Amino acid sequence: MTDKETVGLIGLGLIGTALARRLLAAGFGVAGYDVDAKRGAVLTELGGHAAGSVAELAGACRRIVIAVFNTDQLEDVIEGKGGVLSVAPTGSGARIVMNVTTSDPDRVAALAARIAPHGLTLLEAPLSGTSEQVAHGDGVGLIGGGRATFDECADILDAICPRRHFVGAFGNGARIKLAVNLILGLNRAALAEGLVFAERLGLDPQAFLEVARGSAAYSQIMDVKGEKMVRGDFAAHGKVTQTLKDVHLMLDYANRVQQGLPLTRVVENLLAGCVSHGEGEWDNCAMIQEIRRRRQ
Repeated sequence: MTDKETVGLIGLGLIGTALARRLLAAGFGVAGYDVDAKRGAVLTELGGHAAGSVAELAGACRRIVIAVFNTDQLEDVIEGKGGVLSVAPTGSGARIVMNVTTSDPDRVAALAARIAPHGLTLLEAPLSGTSEQVAHGDGVGLIGGGRATFDECADILDAICPRRHFVGAFGNGARIKLAVNLILGLNRAALAEGLVFAERLGLDPQAFLEVARGSAAYSQIMDVKGEKMVRGDFAAHGKVTQTLKDVHLMLDYANRVQQGLPLTRVVENLLAGCVSHGEGEWDNCAMIQEIRRRRQ
């Protein structure tokens, strides 16, 4: 049993399950919902409660963390039929929804403005890191919104992202997350291409990776994804489809501000190649497979 409140959790995929582990380990109760009932069963095995609907969860929890696929789903679980806004909560205190989904920055800001008059406060909290990093407390929170809400949610944030930055206005968290993910994507692609090049030169990829880690080319992505690439371990910590969704959002915003992203276009092409070969549910390090396929 826990003496802390029960936190709602909508979305029990890779990140959502990692967050559930963090919250349960910190002593919170967790009531979770996902359209996939199998994911709810996993939460129950971890010690949480699988709610039957968003409405059921929203009626029982004052503070809710949302970890869904995209901005459309975020808006739907809050404002749609049977969403968070459709239910009057029990108990007292401010109602807060914390969005960890990588989302459209402008739409996040607009959503916050729409729901505030209904007594629901949004805290923007995208996380930088893979699901494995988040599960170990190594994800970095990029928190946007009201400072008072940020402070009020310090206990939850301590559990899910001990490392975090308050970045100011709504949308800033998503903007920073997109720019950070852009750099990560390029690093991931560069590592994959370097490993393939080393293989083609007849080098042992594991030995090459160790040398690269100690060289001027080092980046943290070598620690996070290097071994997976070398072993051909494509069990997902961050899916190709999720990464491609984020890349499309980057390119959309780059178009709005009239900025070309030539290297990101290359990453988009590699990820799309993975999807076309049925690898969309694989870890995003599977782009090494697409590079291997590109023989002259």
